[in-house]
Amino acid sequence: MKTTVIVKKNNFNLITMISQENTLNIQEIEAIVGKDNISLWENLNPTKKQQISRAIAPNNTINCIVYPETQAQLSDVVTCCAKNNWAILTCGNGSKLHWGGLVKIDPTTHDKGIIVVSCDRLNRLIEHAVGDLTVTVEPGMKYSELQTTLAKTDQFFAIDPAYPETATIGGIVATANSGSLRQRYRGVRDMLLGISFVRSDGKIAKAGGRVVKNVAGYDLMKLFTGAYGTLGIISQVTLRVYPIQEASGTVVLVGEKNNIATATQTLLSSALTPVAVDLLSTNLVKELDLGEGVGLMVRFQTIIGSVEEQSQKLLEVGNSLGLNSTRYHDNEAELWDKLKQKIWHSQENTEVICKIGVMPNKAVETLNQLAIETGLGLIHAGLGLGELRFNSVTPETILELRRWCESIGGFLTVLAAPLEMKQKLDVWGYNQNGLDLMRRIKQKFDPKNILNPHSFVGGI
Repeated sequence: MKTTVIVKKNNFNLITMISQENTLNIQEIEAIVGKDNISLWENLNPTKKQQISRAIAPNNTINCIVYPETQAQLSDVVTCCAKNNWAILTCGNGSKLHWGGLVKIDPTTHDKGIIVVSCDRLNRLIEHAVGDLTVTVEPGMKYSELQTTLAKTDQFFAIDPAYPETATIGGIVATANSGSLRQRYRGVRDMLLGISFVRSDGKIAKAGGRVVKNVAGYDLMKLFTGAYGTLGIISQVTLRVYPIQEASGTVVLVGEKNNIATATQTLLSSALTPVAVDLLSTNLVKELDLGEGVGLMVRFQTIIGSVEEQSQKLLEVGNSLGLNSTRYHDNEAELWDKLKQKIWHSQENTEVICKIGVMPNKAVETLNQLAIETGLGLIHAGLGLGELRFNSVTPETILELRRWCESIGGFLTVLAAPLEMKQKLDVWGYNQNGLDLMRRIKQKFDPKNILNPHSFVGGI
């Protein structure tokens, strides 16, 4: 006999159904992880409920959230879910849980609802090979904690993610969230040397290794990077790390868009070696109190003499073009932190954040063409990847911006948006010839479609 319990919406717009059979299954999960590592939906605090609700389509069933503490427990939990036909929503600390598509279940195949599996308590440091410049950690380790650990040996993980205080390593890998440092150090997948994960049937698999030069197994790291948890649940990763540089400095150029475009092209074709090169929209420049016009924000990190020389050369380029040129030294870290705050942080859940990609030589033109009157725009100039943020925007405007990006060979993906907008839009906007291959890969890795179902590209 099935009993339906309607939970007051409180903006969650969810209905939880609990049956005797489900209760028995939840007890089975509890036997695996222990009573303290499982919580029924109705017992979660409002903040956690709201965080999870932003990732799930309305009127879907949530049973509980489970916190495995070991890889073996994670494996057993997934095995139990597969056996009982429970859909799984995977997460870490949940800082980017609201990114991408909404998890949806088909009641004809997953009639027992969704179980949230969090790797937040799988957060241990497994090994730090200082001499080899590698580190192996569990997915729930926070980015900030990893950086603190690495800093003790003058090393760092060369990624600049959103929400650095709360983001976990597993979440960074799952969303491929690299940030501005990608200009110098490339993307998340280039940092991955090895990976262990739990398959949709609960079995543990691995690829790669714990050294920089290895050819062990298939290169599954590239598949799992940016897969948003739809192929398996990451249980351990080995990462390449780098020495902390002696000095750091930032140069900001602000002015007319054509002159900024010229300065950008001059920089990227020169012998200068910046670690970050970001183009800023006019509104973002204003928000950061950097002046009027389009901005170019460039960071150098190396030995002191080289930072001084490279910064001076870029200042000379800016001055020759009539740009407002400023150098930041002692307070430059605060400037970059403020930049991330303006793009990623909000007190409300109404913001719309998009990831865009265009050819690098179209970056300045894109910021101008998008005519972001109320939004903020940032493009990593050497890569053509960037983010747009709106506190208020219509679906029609988003589609118009997407058409512009696609017209120049680019893309626009909606990362964060209110539920109502995500229900009206295809947040991924991808329908190219790679979709069939992606679906076949999903079928191989998750034939029952229990891992974050229907939340990825093309409804995968």
